[in-house]
Amino acid sequence: MSKFIPVYEPSLTGNEKKYVIECLDSSWISSKGKFVDAFEHGIADFLHAKHAVTVSNGTVALHLALVALGIGPGDEIIVPTLTYIASVNAIHYTGATPVFVDSEQDTWQMSPSDIIDKITPRTKAIMCVHLYGHPCNMGALTAISQQHQLFLIEDCAEALGSTYNGQHVGTFGDIATFSFYGNKTITTGEGGMVVTNDKTLYDRCVHYKGQGLAKYRQYWHDVVGYNYRMTNICAAIGLAQLEQIEEFLHKKQQIASWYRQALKGSDYTFHEPIGNVYHSYWMCSILVSQAQNRDPLRDHLQKLGIETRPLFYPVHTMPMYAQKFARHRVAEDLGWRGMNIPSYPGLSYDEVSFIAESILSFQQNNYAHTTH
Repeated sequence: MSKFIPVYEPSLTGNEKKYVIECLDSSWISSKGKFVDAFEHGIADFLHAKHAVTVSNGTVALHLALVALGIGPGDEIIVPTLTYIASVNAIHYTGATPVFVDSEQDTWQMSPSDIIDKITPRTKAIMCVHLYGHPCNMGALTAISQQHQLFLIEDCAEALGSTYNGQHVGTFGDIATFSFYGNKTITTGEGGMVVTNDKTLYDRCVHYKGQGLAKYRQYWHDVVGYNYRMTNICAAIGLAQLEQIEEFLHKKQQIASWYRQALKGSDYTFHEPIGNVYHSYWMCSILVSQAQNRDPLRDHLQKLGIETRPLFYPVHTMPMYAQKFARHRVAEDLGWRGMNIPSYPGLSYDEVSFIAESILSFQQNNYAHTTH
């Protein structure tokens, strides 16, 4: 197969163009306009949440959520080390201290037992990250946060549509965030959302995201705010994408089932759903048997026109967060052995079969040379 297969690309086959043209024709192209409200209400309805606030990207969604909770210097926020860097950077922006925890081997999500070990008198919140679309153990995390009177923040950047015991992620904690970057389950190009069931937190998010503009006095600012607004054009794309969310989720389940069947019985471990969860498969991911095999496999696939990504490197190993030596053995093992394979909704059965066959051919042809 000569066609290049990217690890991800958006599907823009719905009303995206129609809605964007409507924005242009009406001249409502900035942060005011009907699509902003419609997108916010659409996400809230989809999640069965009370409030949703659009923002310009997923990273500022995290920062805004922390600001709304009053997180600041002296506070400690427990966060998984196996996550995208934005989760941790947003904590750093507030002056708070990230406290890293390890992962569970089966789900790849943050370890509840390690969370309990890391709680101190300075702990203010737990930030869970539903990594690659698999939900965290929200039963345990909710219980821990309630027992220790901690805020629970859900980073759902990769998990729109995922559920735990039938309930959407993003609706368990005090506040949650979503990303709509170009490679997410639905996209606005750049964009994000803050979701909460708490009216006060919702009001604080709206206040801070709009430069701290006072509600009842024009051009009067009563807090140091931010310009975190989403444009009407981005919201228009998002609404068109949201109209197709069930189709996207269904196709991702189909792609995951194709990979699962094709790789069954091999030395590769596919990221399976554990427990009563709906794994939305933002990314389909595998583990190689030994860390030294991963990058040669990725090189092999790249030569065949198949793009892949490594799993996120544990953040505690990165220079700016590695001042103190620490070991998080499960997260490190997953980070060194894991990789994401093409997962976008437009993938065909033939393409998935070609990718799987290419992975298996590497095992057959190179395994003996890379593991002795």
